Amino acid sequence: MNDQVSPAQSERAFALAEGLWAIYRQLKRKLREQGEQRNLRPSHVPVLLRLHKDGPATVSSLARAEGMRPQSMSAIITALLEAGLVEGSPDPTDRRQTLMSLSPKCQKLLSEGRAATQDWLTTLILKKLSSQEQETLASAIDLLARLIED
Repeated sequence: MNDQVSPAQSERAFALAEGLWAIYRQLKRKLREQGEQRNLRPSHVPVLLRLHKDGPATVSSLARAEGMRPQSMSAIITALLEAGLVEGSPDPTDRRQTLMSLSPKCQKLLSEGRAATQDWLTTLILKKLSSQEQETLASAIDLLARLIED
């Protein structure tokens, strides 16, 4: 790649980044509308997704990971426990601590939400994009993957 970047190239890259960011926000919102349970509070979703991604965790480690006070995380966990979405078990390495994990009910809800999102997006692609446009989208996905490679 050439290290020299012209002003026109910089402007184009800026416009692409701006457009990509706008589309990302819109797509994220639409995907959430399709897959999330509407009765979840916005503060609950990141906690559930973190437990899903990272596995069981203590309330204090969840609070650190989410950048909030342990007392605030405790309130969220209490609400999630009452809703039957998480469950606690003693930490095998430190029995004084409790590890929070997703309940089977929550795992089912997340799985159903992902399936609904996938179905919605698949249907949308088939309805709105020609075969050639689907190929272009596949190429764009490859390019986006390259952007986020380490």
